[in-house]
Amino acid sequence: MAASPIVRLRRICLALPEAEEVETWATPTFRIRGKIFALASERDGAPAVWVKAPQGVQDLLLEAAPDRFFRPPYLGGRGWVGVRLSGADPEELTALIRRSYSLIAPRALAARVAMDA
Repeated sequence: MAASPIVRLRRICLALPEAEEVETWATPTFRIRGKIFALASERDGAPAVWVKAPQGVQDLLLEAAPDRFFRPPYLGGRGWVGVRLSGADPEELTALIRRSYSLIAPRALAARVAMDA
């Protein structure tokens, strides 16, 4: 039996150095030293995750695959991107989460993730 999208998301996020899961308003958030790098959500009733993206990447993803990516409320104006988990490519999802982590984490931890890639 395949793992649920949220279980897969949890595995990816918690494999990163010092990452922890904190439930906020009944929503799983994944943090590094108190700062959120991934936030579980729903989009049209289906599981999704919000991640921080480098400047300019949000627009590229939205244009390339609007069926998979969306501009999340509240954080979308700051470059975060929403990713629908149903049917998401595991490697692409892992890369997006690792990039978000690297943008949020202290440099030394971010460097450890870059070296593992």
